[in-house]
Amino acid sequence: MGKNTVVISSTLRKNGNSQILAKEFVRAAKDAGNNVEFISLIDKEIKFCKGCLACQKTQKCVINDDSNEIVEKMKNADVIVFASPIYYYEMSGQLKTLLDRSNPLFTSDYKFRDIYFLASAADSDTHAMDTALNGIKGWISCFAKAKLKGSFLLAGVEGQNEALNRKQDLAKVYEIGKNI
Repeated sequence: MGKNTVVISSTLRKNGNSQILAKEFVRAAKDAGNNVEFISLIDKEIKFCKGCLACQKTQKCVINDDSNEIVEKMKNADVIVFASPIYYYEMSGQLKTLLDRSNPLFTSDYKFRDIYFLASAADSDTHAMDTALNGIKGWISCFAKAKLKGSFLLAGVEGQNEALNRKQDLAKVYEIGKNI
């Protein structure tokens, strides 16, 4: 039996470039026999964390929105994949808000071990995702049993669906997904 994998796409553009990467990862991970769930944050209601820290005692957030279900799926996954467009050299606000709302996981008996980060950026500089990647690493550092297993940046894509024309890059993402 394969690994329980949750792939979270944080772009709000349908068929955005980072979502194309996420779906290619999903395809590869499924082809390799893993149990994969794709979650898009499009149309999800995820409110800001209030910082009340009640979740540290209860492992549940007091805010009732879509993040509670997503965080529960993250908790029970072996592998979590985050996909984000890069905005101003940082992860999307939607992803950062979800990471903040995943605070109930901090004191829980989470299952995840391997974390992957996929990103797309209009900038062609290979360092365009460094700040976002550091943010993901910071989140991971709060979970002693988890590690960043891999990351991929698709640089130089601005228009919607441009990732579909980058067959070599999609093949690299497929290879990452196949080998989780």
